[in-house]
Amino acid sequence: MEIARARRAEMVAYFGCGYLTAIICWERCKLPVFSKKRGKRLLFLTKYDQTGASSRYRTYQYLPHLTSIDYSVSPLLTGQYLQQRFTQSRLAQLWFIAKAYAARCWCILQAPRHYDLLFIEYELLPYFPAWLERYLHWRKIPYIVDYDDALFHQYDHHRNPVIRQLLGNKIATVMRLSQHVIAGNRYLAEYAHNAGAKCVSIIPTVIDLEHYRKAADYPKAEVFTIVWIGSPSTTPYLKEVLPALQTLSQHYPLRLRLIGAGDIDMPGITVERLAWQQDKEVEYISQCHVGIMPLPDTPWTRGKCGFKLIQYMACGLPIIASPVGINAEIIESGKNGFLASNHKDWITAIEKFLKHPKSASDMGETGLKKIIQKYCLKKTQKKFATLIRCKLEKYE
Repeated sequence: MEIARARRAEMVAYFGCGYLTAIICWERCKLPVFSKKRGKRLLFLTKYDQTGASSRYRTYQYLPHLTSIDYSVSPLLTGQYLQQRFTQSRLAQLWFIAKAYAARCWCILQAPRHYDLLFIEYELLPYFPAWLERYLHWRKIPYIVDYDDALFHQYDHHRNPVIRQLLGNKIATVMRLSQHVIAGNRYLAEYAHNAGAKCVSIIPTVIDLEHYRKAADYPKAEVFTIVWIGSPSTTPYLKEVLPALQTLSQHYPLRLRLIGAGDIDMPGITVERLAWQQDKEVEYISQCHVGIMPLPDTPWTRGKCGFKLIQYMACGLPIIASPVGINAEIIESGKNGFLASNHKDWITAIEKFLKHPKSASDMGETGLKKIIQKYCLKKTQKKFATLIRCKLEKYE
């Protein structure tokens, strides 16, 4: 209910922010949020500041590698909003989002005078028509747009027919008007191609191994511990694995560690709940024995980039996941983990790790090698930086 309430408040704010813009114009975009001194002019328009996982991993971790480029960053929403989203009143959410929207509008109106290229995370104004993106196109201000989720299904599969009618093709329009689409996986890239995007590149969501180098130093928990990391909005996916965990808990001593989860009833299972902390997540994951990523098979989940699995593997854990979307690419069944399609598969996979800890350890090592080969920052930072530089040079 809290999630639904927060989202309803967002939608009300999205459609009402135009009315409030005149009242709160003092919240004009404070540019730059941070910048370098010399180089070409680029503005990153992220959805969140560094407290938001998508913005942190898709944008912020690349910024130190953009040498010789003059960039600024302007997030739409701050950590304060993320912390209070599920607890503050609807009116408070409305006011917070409306101020953020007014600031973003002012920022876009000023951008043509100050920047040669924009980098947009997802869209400029969620639940709002692509008017600002069309404005940039009209002003001939090129932009790159980045996706690590099937955001288009938030609109074209929305339960409200008005949203489907007004915004069903919004993301396709944003992609088509962009100069380049960066997609986190093939599912998102295929949508971009079908939308008529001019250029499409796949850059997976990756981790900086420097932050995970101490993972092996943390001792394992005494009780066999299964870990899941996520957010309140993704917590319901745990229902996919609930029956299997209930069955196994009747025969084995085991614990489920939930990091960053929302409220969920999991009777018959020993559950440990931990609040997400950026400086603790590696420790929390590394102490466990296996990482899981259950997912229902829906259009939305097929666009997921499997980042939980990447985090688990970076900590040396074997993994088990539903064979949905990119999960089937990340997991090489029997090598770094197992794919589980049903109740029986989940039980079989978890039992193997319970009974054969050496095999689990070997799979964890194999997973870490795969991270080093494909899903670490060193493997993608050059491609990201080169793409940015090429676009800046083209529109200089």
